[in-house]
Amino acid sequence: MAHKTLLGSSTSHDSCLDLWREKNDQLVRQAKVAQNLSLSLRRQQLVQDVLEGLRGLLHSLQGLPATVSVLPLELTVICNFITLRASLAQGFTEDLAPDIQRGLERVLETQEQQEARLEHRLRGLWDSVLHVSSLLPELLPALHHLAGLQAALWLSTDRLEDLTLLLQTLNGSESSASEELLLLLKTWRPPVETSDAPLTLQDARSLRDVLLTAFAYRQGLRELITGSLPRALSSLHEAASGLCPRPVLVQVYTALATCLRKMGKPQRALLYLVEAVKGESIWGPPLLEASRLYQQLGNTAAEIESLELLVEALSVTHIPEAPQLLIEVELLLPPPDPASPLHCGTQSQAKYLLASRCLQTRRVEDAAEHYLDLLALLLDGSEPKFSPPPCPPGPCVPEVFLEAAVALIQAGRAQDALTVCEELLSRTSSLLPKRPRLWEDARKGTKESPHCSPWISAIYLLQGQAWVQLGAQKEAVSEFSRCLELLFQVTPKDKEPGDLDGPASSCEHGCTSDVVLQQLRAAALISRGLEWVAGGQDNKALQDFLLSVQVCPGNQDASFHLLQTLRRLDRRDEAIAFWQRLEAQTDLPQENATWSLPLYLETYLDWIRPPDREALLEEFRTSLL
Repeated sequence: MAHKTLLGSSTSHDSCLDLWREKNDQLVRQAKVAQNLSLSLRRQQLVQDVLEGLRGLLHSLQGLPATVSVLPLELTVICNFITLRASLAQGFTEDLAPDIQRGLERVLETQEQQEARLEHRLRGLWDSVLHVSSLLPELLPALHHLAGLQAALWLSTDRLEDLTLLLQTLNGSESSASEELLLLLKTWRPPVETSDAPLTLQDARSLRDVLLTAFAYRQGLRELITGSLPRALSSLHEAASGLCPRPVLVQVYTALATCLRKMGKPQRALLYLVEAVKGESIWGPPLLEASRLYQQLGNTAAEIESLELLVEALSVTHIPEAPQLLIEVELLLPPPDPASPLHCGTQSQAKYLLASRCLQTRRVEDAAEHYLDLLALLLDGSEPKFSPPPCPPGPCVPEVFLEAAVALIQAGRAQDALTVCEELLSRTSSLLPKRPRLWEDARKGTKESPHCSPWISAIYLLQGQAWVQLGAQKEAVSEFSRCLELLFQVTPKDKEPGDLDGPASSCEHGCTSDVVLQQLRAAALISRGLEWVAGGQDNKALQDFLLSVQVCPGNQDASFHLLQTLRRLDRRDEAIAFWQRLEAQTDLPQENATWSLPLYLETYLDWIRPPDREALLEEFRTSLL
C-alpha cells in the first residue's frame, strides 16, 4: 500500500484534516437549520450557500493526492453533496454519476490501481473498489453510504440488474438464492458510523430503509399493473410497513385497495381506503379507487359522492411544502403513469367521469349540469388541454359534446341540446364537404364519396331528437334525413382527420367501425320512421323500418318496429313470414356489441327501444300464429 504525504508534516496534516472535518460538520448543521425554515428566499439562499460550501470543500480535498486517512471525510463530503443536489432537484439523474465515479477513482488511487480506473463503467469500478475494501476497513462506512446513493440512482433509472449485482457484492453473497432484490435490500447491513465520524445529512442505514420502501412500492405497483396480484399484495404490504411519508402511504394504501378489489375482497379494500382518506388533506387516488369499488358493489350513491369529492380535490391548489434535504421515498418513485390505477388525471377528466356515470345511471339532471360544467372548463381555457381518461379509453372532445347533448335531451332541455350541437357543428364544419358538392356527388354516383365523420352525422341525429322533444316534426324529419345523407356517404375504411382538441382516443378507433356505422344508420332510420308513424304515414315508416333491418341485420328494435308496422297495415302474411325469420335468429348482435359503442349512442339506442318489447313480441306470437 502506498501512502502518499499530503502535507509537509503529520501535525499540519492533522490540523488541515480537523479544519476540513469541522467545515463539513458546520455545513451539515447549517443545512439542518435551513430544513426547519419554511419556503422562503432566506431558506433558498441558506441551502445554496451549503451546496456551494460542499462543492468548494470537495474541490479542496480532491485537489490533493488521495490518502486513506483523508478518504473517509472526502467520501462523506461527496455523499452530502449528492444528497443535497438530489433533494434540491427532487430526483436522481445521470448527472450525479460523475461525482460517484470520481469518489471510486480516488479510492483506487490509494492502491495505485491505474488499470482499474480505465474501466469507465460504474459497475466495473464498484467491483474493483469493493474488492480492495477488505484492505481498507476504515473506508467501509463511507463506501456503503456512497453505495446507497449509487443504489438510489440505479433504482431511479431502472438499472435493476446492476443494482442486484452491487447488493450481492455488498452482502458478500453471489448465490442465486440472493438474487431477489427485495431480500438483498432487507439483508444489507451498512456498518455503523463511529461517534467521531464526520456528520452526514443522512446516514447509510436511513438511506437503506428508504430504498427498501421505494423498491417494494415500485415492484408492487408493477405487479399490480401486470396482474400478479398475490405478489403485488406482498410487495405493497412490505412498502406499507416501511418508512412512508403520508403522501406515499396514501398511494400504498390505495394500491392495496385496488389489489384487494381485483382479488374479490371489497371489504378489506374498503378498510385501506378509509385509512388513506384520513387526515386534513384530500387525496385524489383513494377517491377514484373508492368510486370503482362502490361501482363494483352496486352502491351508486356512494360512487357518485366519491367522484364529486374527487372533482373537488382536484380543483384545490396545493401549496407545496418545503422539500426535505434528504433522500426520501418520493424521490425514488417513477413519474406518474397515465396507465397506472393510481392516476386520477385532471379536474376535467374527473368531471367527465362524474358526468358520464350520472348519465349511465340515469341521474339526468345531475348529468346535464356536470356536462355543462365540463364544457365550460374546456371552452374557457381554464383547464389544460383535455385528454381522454386512459382506463378505459375515454372519448375525444367531439364525443363529450355529443354526450352533453344526449344528457340535456334526456333531462328535457332540448333547446340547450340544440345550442350544444350548434357549437360542435361550428367547430367541425370545416370537415364537411360543401353542400353543392355533396348533392353533385350523390347525383353522379361517384365512387369517391366525400369524407365526413360519423360523429358529425350524430350531431344531426341528436338535433332531430331535440326537435322531436320540442314537437317540431318537420324539423326533426329534416335533421334525420341530413344525418342519413352523410352516413350513407361514409365507408368503414374512411379515416378520421384527427379530433379537434386532444390525442387519438376511442372516437378514432371506434367511430368508423362497421358496428357503429350500422347502429347509427339504424338509429336514424328508426327515428325518422317513428316520426312518420306519429304523423300517420305508415307506408313511409314501413320503408324506413325495412331499410333499418337491412342495414343492421339482427337489430331487435328495428325488427320490432317493422313487425308492428306490418301488423298495423294489416299485412298479415308478410308479418308472419318476417316473424318466422325473426324467431330463427339465435344471435342478437345489438345486445352483444353495444359494449363497444360510444356512450352517446348507447343512450340514444335506449330511447328508441320499447320498454315493453318482450311483452309485445309475445303478444305478436299469440296473435299472429
